[in-house]
Amino acid sequence: MNRTRKLVGTVIWLAAVWLTACVRPSAPYEPFAPNSGAENTPGESNLPFTLPTRDPSQPLPTPDAPHALPTLRAEPIQYTVKSGDTLGSIARAYQIPMQRIIAENQIANPNLINPGQTFIIPAPIPDGTASGFKMIPDSELVFSPTSALLDLETFIASSGGYLSKYSEEIGEEKYSGVEIVNLISRYFSVNPRLLLALLEYQSGWLSNPEPDEVNRIYPMGWADPGRKDLYRQLAWAANQLNGGYYLWKINGLGAYTLADGTILRPDPTINAGTAAVQYLFSLLFDRQAFESAVSQDGFFAQFEKMFGYPFDYTYEVIPADLQQPPMHLPFSEGETWSFTGGPHGGWGDGSAWAAIDFAPPGKGKGCAESDAWVTAVADGKVIRVDTGVVILDLDTDGYEQTGWTVLYLHIATKDRVPLNALVKAGDRIGHPSCEGGVSNGTHVHLARRYNGEWIAADGPIPFNLDGWISAGYGTEYNGSMTRDGKVVEAWEIFTPANQISR
Repeated sequence: MNRTRKLVGTVIWLAAVWLTACVRPSAPYEPFAPNSGAENTPGESNLPFTLPTRDPSQPLPTPDAPHALPTLRAEPIQYTVKSGDTLGSIARAYQIPMQRIIAENQIANPNLINPGQTFIIPAPIPDGTASGFKMIPDSELVFSPTSALLDLETFIASSGGYLSKYSEEIGEEKYSGVEIVNLISRYFSVNPRLLLALLEYQSGWLSNPEPDEVNRIYPMGWADPGRKDLYRQLAWAANQLNGGYYLWKINGLGAYTLADGTILRPDPTINAGTAAVQYLFSLLFDRQAFESAVSQDGFFAQFEKMFGYPFDYTYEVIPADLQQPPMHLPFSEGETWSFTGGPHGGWGDGSAWAAIDFAPPGKGKGCAESDAWVTAVADGKVIRVDTGVVILDLDTDGYEQTGWTVLYLHIATKDRVPLNALVKAGDRIGHPSCEGGVSNGTHVHLARRYNGEWIAADGPIPFNLDGWISAGYGTEYNGSMTRDGKVVEAWEIFTPANQISR
């Protein structure tokens, strides 16, 4: 069945030009309803590799070399409230308990703050250090090659729990529990084994045929009335897991602020995958529950009971010598497009700043249909198409979990390249649009993954598109493309400063 739902972004007029980029998030990421009729099936065949054999004399993971932690702010600072801010979002951004901000500023009504208000943000004072026990390898956090060893459909069916019979209406169609876990894993690029183990640890959905009402409504334990049921609960959790993982990777995770206001410094000898799970639990638990969850007898034991020893799934996701293969700008030679978005989230605001945006020629079009063509950046195979989405697999093995894949977002359904098409660099992918997610103008959002890990556009392996090299300026969406000394700046508007061509 072909399931479709288009969420067309709001068209915004500013200074007589149309804005043309992904909308900057002012609230937690909200997934859009998928069109799984074109989705690959969740079951996977065996991959052409074997996992390493564990030395039984080393049953527990060993510490990593100490990781650099950012220095915590030692002095209070002043913050001016922006549109879309809440006290909760400000507290999370500055890793400070919301109660401390309320007390410091004598805020009478925490639910009523206005743009332009100024607050004093106290310095974070750690209450201790989190556990150094490693729970999962990095390859069990990302949608890595080892995730393809799981037959998701068979595993969930054999569990006999609530998830095996669950269905949920998303948009105008019903989706099974298997389909929802599969979709979230692929969209956010998070390992389905991890999602299943977390779901069982939090609410028993795999083993219990009839969880209580609270666990049915909030299966991941995030009691937000706007995020009820499995799809939104898993999307929230996957986004937070990505947030912890990629912040750790760039030395940006200096403290956990627990649900009871406790501030803990991470142990520098854990790995990114463990930091991601600890970060998620910090949002859900008080100190006692957190320390239990991150211990050997907590979530680690739950994962081991379901899938075996987590570190038996260790796989080198990003080789030390990894380089991007040759890629082109996503449009034809002789055309000039606008570079409208610098490095920003690949999927959701928790993932690495893996994406950049380009808008087709023309002015005043907003979200109107475009006749321009988005083209293949390299040779490959189209292995997933969905509402606004095309996934190009450069090694053509059919797995999103292996090698380089390229995400195109906001591709119109009309004239879109078909599933399983083999394309050459420069072949047509489809028309840029506002389909898929939320957009305020017709454009294409381009992001890369390698072995299921998002590759940051402002990191050590930037985009190289026809010699144009991406860079970030430290603020999401702000950045540039540079070739032969020429610098093109990212702007939301059509301006001579952001024009780029092959």
